[in-house]
Amino acid sequence: MTHPPQSSAPPPAAPPARRSAFAEGAERVRAAAMTEPGRLRIIGAVLAVVVVAFGAVTVWQAGARSAAADDVLRRSQPLSSGAAGIYRSLADANTAASSGFLAGGQENAGSRDRYEKDIRTAAAGLVTAAANAEPGSASEATISRLNRLLPEYKGLIERARTYNRQGYPVGGAYLRYANEKMQKDMLPAAEALYTTENRRLDADYGDARPYPWAAIALGVLALAALGLAQHRMYRRTNRVLNHGLVAASAATAAALLWLVVGHALARSGLDGSYDHGIRSLNVLHDARIASLKARGNENLSLVSRGAETVTVDGTAYDAYYYDFDKDMTVLGTRLSQAAGLADDRGGTTPVKAAEGNMAVWKQRHASARTEDENGNYQQALDEVIGPEGATGECFDGVDRNLALAIDHEQDEFRQAARDGRDAMTGLPVGVAVLAVLGAAGAVAGIGRRLSEYR
Repeated sequence: MTHPPQSSAPPPAAPPARRSAFAEGAERVRAAAMTEPGRLRIIGAVLAVVVVAFGAVTVWQAGARSAAADDVLRRSQPLSSGAAGIYRSLADANTAASSGFLAGGQENAGSRDRYEKDIRTAAAGLVTAAANAEPGSASEATISRLNRLLPEYKGLIERARTYNRQGYPVGGAYLRYANEKMQKDMLPAAEALYTTENRRLDADYGDARPYPWAAIALGVLALAALGLAQHRMYRRTNRVLNHGLVAASAATAAALLWLVVGHALARSGLDGSYDHGIRSLNVLHDARIASLKARGNENLSLVSRGAETVTVDGTAYDAYYYDFDKDMTVLGTRLSQAAGLADDRGGTTPVKAAEGNMAVWKQRHASARTEDENGNYQQALDEVIGPEGATGECFDGVDRNLALAIDHEQDEFRQAARDGRDAMTGLPVGVAVLAVLGAAGAVAGIGRRLSEYR
């Protein structure tokens, strides 16, 4: 019995896998990109993104530099100058105290008033510095230390004055102890505060001066992309201009030009404020401090009457006369530097006058020192604090002329720094507006071309 042959038909094929919505969307995008309208839409989107990115980065970088330039003018430089003022006030108070001590019972009201004014100025400067110090910073610790030491110093000075008026020699010991506290504790702390504020000033300059290279690069890229888009349209349509893209290019070019020129002017102003302001101010502050220290050591040499000595290379010197010589060397060096940095008569004249005062001071001091070393104490005292022809007149002349030079350089700094800051005024907002207009123009230009396919 035979059987019918078996069927060998293959099994039915499985249904095709269902594609995800993302894959289908990507396929449609690829298909659209193969058409001219699709390519135009992509070009329009890219142009808008690049122009907006240029505007955003410009707003960020220009805004940061403008804020830093404003900090230089309104915050860090005034604080640096204020820290130098604290140092100067403390040193001058110490000098005034020693001058009053030498006068003994004949201490005049001017010397006393000068001391009190310096103490009040230093205290007010510490209040301002404390208000601007960052919590927990080294500056805050330094200011707290000075606020603690200042009353201690005042107490020692008052004891020295009291004993001195009564004719007790222990008054001189209290004055030397007060001077030691000032020289070894207070002035180094004030100098540390000044150094810290100068570092903050340098950091603000460092933030304000660099060119905004990222924004400039994006601006050039945006202009290049707009140019390529217009060239592509010209090749496909033979139309020379697309109004929307031309407007976008004009807005982007204007923003880029504003950025480059504005920052160049700002940088020039800031460089000028540093070269013709900050550098001169730093040297002048150093010169003024050196003159104050020299005057204090000159007075204390007569107070101590040889009680304090220092040995150098086997030779003993009066400690205060030795320090006086070092301070006068620093003063001469700084005055020479200040004269070289001054760029007009307003800056040069007071510095030259201070150099003349210093030369006479050194001559008179040499005469007073000779009298002191020969045992003629009263004659030496008269040549240091006397009413006429004394070294005190020369010191006052140096201090007065240095104050004039500092005021002049401070004005030059403010003017140059203000010019630098003002060069960037409105730049972030203006570039943002131009970037939005540029993106809108690019989209409108592409849209006009797309309308031809409808």
